[in-house]
Amino acid sequence: MELFVRALPREAEIYWDKPENGAPLYEVYCNGRPAGSTAVTHFTLRGLDEQTRYTVAVRGAGGQGEAEFCTPAARRRIDVTAAPFGAVGDGKTLNTAALQAAIDSCGAQEEVYLPAGVYRTGALDLHSDMALYLDEGAVLQGSDDPADYTPRILSRFEGIEQECYRSLLNAGALDHTAGPNCRNILLYGKGTISGGGVALAKRTIKTEREALKEYMAAHADLVATCENESTIPGRVRGRLINLSNCAHVRITGLTLQNAASWNVHMVYCDDIVTDHCALRSVGIWNGDGWDPDSSENCTLFATVFETEDDSVAIKSGKNPQGNQIARPTRHIRVFDCKSLCGHGVCIGSEMSGGVEDVNIWDCDMAACSSGMEIKGTPKRGGYVRGVTVRDCCFPRVMSPAVPYNADGVPAPQPPVFENFRFERLRLTGLCVDHDGDSRVPVLEFRGFAAAGHEVRDVVCRDLALPADAAVCLDRCRGLTLENVCAGE
Repeated sequence: MELFVRALPREAEIYWDKPENGAPLYEVYCNGRPAGSTAVTHFTLRGLDEQTRYTVAVRGAGGQGEAEFCTPAARRRIDVTAAPFGAVGDGKTLNTAALQAAIDSCGAQEEVYLPAGVYRTGALDLHSDMALYLDEGAVLQGSDDPADYTPRILSRFEGIEQECYRSLLNAGALDHTAGPNCRNILLYGKGTISGGGVALAKRTIKTEREALKEYMAAHADLVATCENESTIPGRVRGRLINLSNCAHVRITGLTLQNAASWNVHMVYCDDIVTDHCALRSVGIWNGDGWDPDSSENCTLFATVFETEDDSVAIKSGKNPQGNQIARPTRHIRVFDCKSLCGHGVCIGSEMSGGVEDVNIWDCDMAACSSGMEIKGTPKRGGYVRGVTVRDCCFPRVMSPAVPYNADGVPAPQPPVFENFRFERLRLTGLCVDHDGDSRVPVLEFRGFAAAGHEVRDVVCRDLALPADAAVCLDRCRGLTLENVCAGE
């Protein structure tokens, strides 16, 4: 059992992959002494001394592991309300210049500190080797004026690289030909990062629709394939937190809410950890929660979602650009998360660069409409393989071929969907949606029409289903159903 540690001066978060058969309880030891027990695959050590070396061990029926770590020194706080910055937390004053000055001045052993208050701001740019701490009652509140998020930057939205409005927090510069150019960022505390929400989204789309009037009129056939007339102009909306070509970023303890589109978006990134957060976007169109996009080694746990769209959306680009860039998303871990509404966990439909090695466990997504979904259009190309989902609750598990947002020149071949494992799941068969609940098939696997592009090599084992459970299968190969019990 390999242990992963993220240490702060006075505490450390320990987490690990769930062993094959799990364990009812894990015992945690610090320097050889009992520190506590947990039924989930993470544990917080508190009351530690700074700049001190510790040894932590975890033991359970499914295995054991040990790791050493050293707590860092406490960072010197840069209070944004103090001179020379003078930010005002009255919810009215626009603090962009003051907050950016504080961020620019932050050194590797310092942190930008927001005390309680509502700090209205436009887009802010983060940099390597810095921390941002929001105290309890502190709100970093994005404005609802698109002008506060200019100049635009190169970003990626729904699989397409383009100039987008800046997000509320921005780190790194997008470059699909290179690795990380921004590293070691910590966003933490007990406060809230809140975007401009519906008002900002509507104003941004209105402005962009006017700018694209001639383009959309000339490409009416393309517009007709989109979700609605706002799909194309809506792609320039910023996110709440935009990480481009970043490495070693941790976001912990915060409430993240009300972006103009997605909340946390990481593109061409490596080692992004999000834990113990709340992500909310009720009423936000395209209000995804956490979106790794052509990124690696991204971990999410102990987080609650209340989103209008996908809680988690795993992506890697859209045809034809995504096939050309060909940067996959891989080594993704999602565990001990809960959704209060929204769509659930989704892979695709932007997956032209490929998705592999996704592990999901101990998640409660029962109050969702889609549940666990792996999807793509026949034009996407790419692949999704090596997905394992265990010990979770969903309305359903789906892997459909979908017709929407099939932009651009198709890939030479349809996608390949293969090697999925779904084990010890409870599937309710109840789609929970704000328009009303409905009964749905608990399993739906629909492959692509081209020979060799069926959904293949899928194992469904130890599933608990409702008595009236329905299953839809079309173009599948190598499907195993083992100990699938209806009437639960």
